[in-house]
Amino acid sequence: MAAFALVLAIVKRSDDVKGFVVLPKRWIVERFFAHLMRTRRLVRDVERRTASAEAMIYWSMILLMTRRLARPHSGPA
Repeated sequence: MAAFALVLAIVKRSDDVKGFVVLPKRWIVERFFAHLMRTRRLVRDVERRTASAEAMIYWSMILLMTRRLARPHSGPA
């Protein structure tokens, strides 16, 4: 059995605030789910085995990282 050093922080909205307020760190999770949903097979829950669903998540993240690595670098030379 593997143990992971993982910390989960749940960010809740304040009850006394009205209107739109940016919640910290929530955009990171939303961006991750958006990247997963760009691969059409992960949009619907059709995988029968968790191993195949996990493989699709790896595949989606590999696509994302290769796009980032192939992007032209615009930093200082």
